[in-house]
Amino acid sequence: MDNLGTWKTPQSASSRTLVRVASRSDLTAIASLLLAAFTEFRELYTPEAFASTVPPESGILARMEEGPVWVAEKGSALVGTASAIPAVEHLMVRGMAVSPEARGSGIAKVLLQQAEDFARQRGYRRLALYTTAFLRSAIHLYESAGFQFTGETICPHRTELLRMEKVLRMTQEYKEPA
Repeated sequence: MDNLGTWKTPQSASSRTLVRVASRSDLTAIASLLLAAFTEFRELYTPEAFASTVPPESGILARMEEGPVWVAEKGSALVGTASAIPAVEHLMVRGMAVSPEARGSGIAKVLLQQAEDFARQRGYRRLALYTTAFLRSAIHLYESAGFQFTGETICPHRTELLRMEKVLRMTQEYKEPA
């Protein structure tokens, strides 16, 4: 894995899946992936919340300027994405999606691990994210990855979001700087 986090996924996800930092040439594919991943939930969001969850290319470009955006590729197809925003006390994960056809293949776990590795490399002790109560599969994934509800909720765009966090344990490989 390089400094920004380009690596092949473990065999359990797919020996032909690559996670890499997104580039401007990926904007259209990321926008399409987000739309495909969240369309089935569209009626559960307010129109404003859905637009925030599925931003146009300009919104994805803005995310790239705030922090890393990763994509997962299987062959020539983009099958997953996640982004992160560095904050003072934690790394915020957002914009995570896996194409409906690739769900259950382990790609989401690999993207979360990518964010976690990135956070550890930069000395963060916590990962945080927001999700909605109706994204039950995502909540299950986050819980299985070690995230827990904090009890905090926010309601931007009139859709309630639940905050989840994961405390990162420092390992031998990721010792805290002296």
